[in-house]
Amino acid sequence: MTSRLTKPVAATLATAALLAFPLSAYGAVSLPATSRPAHSTVLGLRGAVVSATPIAHLTAAQLDAAAADFPGAPRASYDVTAYRVIYRTVDHDGRPTTASGIVVLPDGRRGALTVVEYLHGTLAGKADVASADDTSTDRLVTALFAGQGLVGVAPDYLGLGSGPGPHPYVDTKTETSASADLLLAARTFAARHGVALKHDVLVTGFSQGGRASIGFGRALSRGEVGPFRLGGIRAVAGPYDLRGTELPAAFDGRVLPPTATYYLAYFVTAWNRTVGLYEDPRTAFRAPYAETVEGLFDGTHSDAEIVAGLPDSPEKLFTPEFAARLQHPTGRFLQALRKADRICQDWTPRVPVHLYSGTKDTDVVAANADVCATSLRSRGAHVTVHSMGAVDHVGTAFTAYPEIIRAYARWA
Repeated sequence: MTSRLTKPVAATLATAALLAFPLSAYGAVSLPATSRPAHSTVLGLRGAVVSATPIAHLTAAQLDAAAADFPGAPRASYDVTAYRVIYRTVDHDGRPTTASGIVVLPDGRRGALTVVEYLHGTLAGKADVASADDTSTDRLVTALFAGQGLVGVAPDYLGLGSGPGPHPYVDTKTETSASADLLLAARTFAARHGVALKHDVLVTGFSQGGRASIGFGRALSRGEVGPFRLGGIRAVAGPYDLRGTELPAAFDGRVLPPTATYYLAYFVTAWNRTVGLYEDPRTAFRAPYAETVEGLFDGTHSDAEIVAGLPDSPEKLFTPEFAARLQHPTGRFLQALRKADRICQDWTPRVPVHLYSGTKDTDVVAANADVCATSLRSRGAHVTVHSMGAVDHVGTAFTAYPEIIRAYARWA
């Protein structure tokens, strides 16, 4: 069970390691906050760069070697340098905070370049994100885009990496704001390297990040991210339909019970902070988990520790009453789910949308993509669902990303 519920269940691509290289020739770069508001007069210093530190340099040959687990990925044309960027943003309640992410630049390229923003999947540990983990495949994927001559940008989201506090898991509001504000910070940072970011932004993401890609694409499409707009969107294995598809699948066996337990524990404890699902953990969780489950997701525990602290099925984790509420939501929980699921319901993309799924995905069931596609098509959007065949959750990403890299490389 533990071997299944480490990185694969955490919805990362961690079976491929990004090689880390010494950066003795580089040093941390502290950048002052911009003198003018980076986003608007209302949002003040959102998107201002706090600091930038080089964390990895890879040659084109090293990128190609690291991409061996992505068969069919195009060969890199550029060496790249990745930077950890800490920037100003806001929390779920609109209060100022900071977050971290990476910006990866293709070495030697100057002038106006296209950005690809990559949004990562479920991670519970602060140190597991692309800005902190030298073996992060999220860092590798972002670097592979830069190796094509694009600028790669990947937020850690709130509460992960160098960000303070807990992570508000599956929170469209802050996934979008953290993604938008890193893009604004990347514009400032890239300009200091002689690079201007083109207005059309290419968006992609996996699992939680696939869902977040739709939310962020919506914000770009609506003109909510400074001068940037949506240039393309390719989302992989995202839980787009929480209420109608993914939550039912977590209880009926389509999501493997140990996997569902991990996701639901993370989801419920996070949404209790932002939505308010229970006042006393004992009304939601059975003993002995009521005393410990919230602490498991404080960002300091490994996946192995989290799995060891959870039972192997949702029925063993939740009280019968709370399990029933998750399956038949009412009140503020129902309202929050309806709002969350609007990412596929209340806007019409003006660019083609590509959704990727796998028929053997027992983390995020393939029906999520079909439901999202149907809803967007009903509003006149052009949506293609790409079935990657009989592959599981992580396998969906490994087969999809070579196609996505090739498609986005045409924008370089």
